[in-house]
Amino acid sequence: MNPELSSFAARLRELIANRQLAIGNQQFSELALELFALQFKHNSAYRKICEARQLTPQFVQHWTQIPAVPTAAFKELELTSIPSEDRTAVFHSSGTTEQKPSRHFHCGESLAVYEASLWAWFERNVLRSADGSSASYEEGTYGRAVCAPLFLTPPPESVPHSSLVHMFEVVRQKLGAEESSFLGKLVDDGAWTLDFDAVQAALSPRPQTPDPSPLLLLGTAFSFVHLLDFLAEKNLRLQLPSGSRLMETGGYKNRSRSMPKAELHAFITERFGILRENILCEYGMSELSSQAYDSESHLPSSVLHPRIFRFPPWVRVQIISPETGREVADGETGLIRIFDLANVFSVAAIQTEDLGVRRGDGFELIGRAQLAEPRGCSLMTA
Repeated sequence: MNPELSSFAARLRELIANRQLAIGNQQFSELALELFALQFKHNSAYRKICEARQLTPQFVQHWTQIPAVPTAAFKELELTSIPSEDRTAVFHSSGTTEQKPSRHFHCGESLAVYEASLWAWFERNVLRSADGSSASYEEGTYGRAVCAPLFLTPPPESVPHSSLVHMFEVVRQKLGAEESSFLGKLVDDGAWTLDFDAVQAALSPRPQTPDPSPLLLLGTAFSFVHLLDFLAEKNLRLQLPSGSRLMETGGYKNRSRSMPKAELHAFITERFGILRENILCEYGMSELSSQAYDSESHLPSSVLHPRIFRFPPWVRVQIISPETGREVADGETGLIRIFDLANVFSVAAIQTEDLGVRRGDGFELIGRAQLAEPRGCSLMTA
């Protein structure tokens, strides 16, 4: 591997491992500019995009000026600094089978950064202490044996190109859970479904266990809709152990009927007995190496408010006006642009097709923008 990128990756992992990490704007800009210069030098596809926009390390002075690549470009170009012979994994974007997926190539070093990033922020945002309250990140008091994880996805060997399932496998290993924690499976056309018998068995109370440990139930929005429909059809309600938590992520991608988030969470509360403040949302994508989380745990369940997502300190987010290309004011809507330092071996600056509302240092997720997908040479000047 390239020694310059390897050195940057090693330093970034050290930063991520610091539980008291706070990266100020000046330090972030310095790191981002250093990484931009390395990616410009070693990522030929990205270099061509930057040169077409006349934005090179010679002229870019601040991280906000670094050229962002649209997610659609990952479908058309090999946006990587990893030689083909060193690529050990590739993550594909999810979607319908008719769509051409994005490709995010990885090697051992890039996966090490990815896994360090995902676990540090997952631990801080998702894990809880035994009574269901938030533990102190600085004190490192998250109980790793407190929440038994269950994943509403197929196992990693069935979907080796899913970044979400790879993330869940890392979480499973960190928490010491059984491989049977994956409760999903593939059907003949490659779509994901659930093993409903296994799910019901895993979630049903056990009389021989009077004080069961809390559960951590993780899955996509469409998997929860499938499960809720099954429970409704069977007229079942499952009272999960006290302190249990639930994390949902992603959209529906024509894999189930769509449902507004508030309605989905209301049904989850009704069918699983989980308080609304113990339902978390995750925002991530195959083109990134870091994830954003949101929870309502700081407000009582009777309070409705926008769900605000936040990325870890090694990531910055801008909400960009599609009309002007500039960052919008607080409270205004635009396209979400993400600068992820953990994307060491691909591209750190990603322009998504998702709409968000700028909310201080976070954002409220609105959904997909109704935009035509850029193709071919249009990617070079987008």
